[in-house]
Amino acid sequence: MKVDQLKLKKDMTVSELIEQFDKSGVLGAGRVARASNLLVDMINDENMDIFMSLGGPLVPGGMRNIVADLIREKRIKVLMTSGANITHDLLEAFGGRHYRDLGTNDEELNDAGIGRIADVYTQGEDFELFESEITKIFEIISEKLDNDEDNGIISIQRLLKEVGLLIDDDNSILRQAALNDVSIFAPGLIDSMFGLQLWMFTQDHTLVVDAVGDMHYLSDLVFESEKIGAVMLGGGLPKHYTLASNLLKGGIDAGLQITMDRPETGSLSGAPLEEAKSWSKAKHGSNLVTVIGDVTIIFPLIVADALNRID
Repeated sequence: MKVDQLKLKKDMTVSELIEQFDKSGVLGAGRVARASNLLVDMINDENMDIFMSLGGPLVPGGMRNIVADLIREKRIKVLMTSGANITHDLLEAFGGRHYRDLGTNDEELNDAGIGRIADVYTQGEDFELFESEITKIFEIISEKLDNDEDNGIISIQRLLKEVGLLIDDDNSILRQAALNDVSIFAPGLIDSMFGLQLWMFTQDHTLVVDAVGDMHYLSDLVFESEKIGAVMLGGGLPKHYTLASNLLKGGIDAGLQITMDRPETGSLSGAPLEEAKSWSKAKHGSNLVTVIGDVTIIFPLIVADALNRID
């Protein structure tokens, strides 16, 4: 087959652009098209459950509504995420915001109570609100645990579900997950502002988070699924947890990852998905696509295209 040269036109739709990428079929354009086709196949397959992972600052980077909508529309079965994305989802749920165009002198930003994530900014007062509101929620959950048979012990997955049920923001990832029976796992939860506030709360309250407790429930979800497709946005711990959880069943059946990391250092974040086959984290014959690029550009494109093509 020959490489078709891209043809653009006025008022072109996203799906028409992805179709041109598909006809080209090579380099980054070809990978984006294959990723979009795979996402459509995953969603259309009634026997496939989608496990999604979020690594990196995807909520501060504007991806919050996309993920929440996918959960609301029941496209996702399981979500693996960093504690940071949990924190930033709650920051917005409590009335805080993420900002842009506030400058690049980090010492001046620090003096003004502003934190910087590349060109995304947060206000110290928004985090103060976060700290106040999450502490109130911890108090409610702690009291509930004191009144049942858990002796103050709770898994991360259940903790996040309880939090989601106690916030009032329909655009929240945690809220939508709690309402739509989508399990959220965050094995690195303590490494975040959420985790810091949780630790501070436990200094004078009985609330014990059992990270190992998640594995019982997660393994059940893996074995209950006839087929599993993984959508891995960014790398790090969420990507590894997604793949490693499926080791129990011989690996994922299909997977796509979007990452900016490279494979030369041996890090999992940049590892090609084919490497997962050697660990039985992806099955022989599994359909795997890796796209090298910025998640905040590529994932909205392939979701916009997929929404036009899913059954």
